[in-house]
Amino acid sequence: MDVIRLLDIRDSTLSVDEVLAAVGNHAAGGTTVFVGTVREEDHGRPVTSLSYSAHPNATGELRRVAEKVAADFPVTALAAVHRVGDLRLGDIAVVVAVAAPHRGEAFEASRRLIDDLKSQVPIWKNQFFTDGSSEWVGACD
Repeated sequence: MDVIRLLDIRDSTLSVDEVLAAVGNHAAGGTTVFVGTVREEDHGRPVTSLSYSAHPNATGELRRVAEKVAADFPVTALAAVHRVGDLRLGDIAVVVAVAAPHRGEAFEASRRLIDDLKSQVPIWKNQFFTDGSSEWVGACD
């Protein structure tokens, strides 16, 4: 049984319920969900919106990251979905979920999944600030 249940990069609204449902199973004693949203400030600068772009190979890299997490932790299921395109304050940018036999394993695997997604999957963020300036960021926040 493949524990990787859902991986995607989309230009449409993300659903926490969809990601959570993807990892649901009776072997799991613990399930974690992380939801990353667009915040109103970054490093003390007020943000108005952002735009995410992804390399054409980003989905393949997301799969590689997920496979490594699945190999390193005793997970029963995992899922990750990231949004691209223009997002407003409060919009969901990323959702990851991990199910495992115990809560500690679910927390650890979930933390690794989101951290490795942010550092290794080629998705870039362009932040727009209230002063009219913008800034590209090489990894997703």
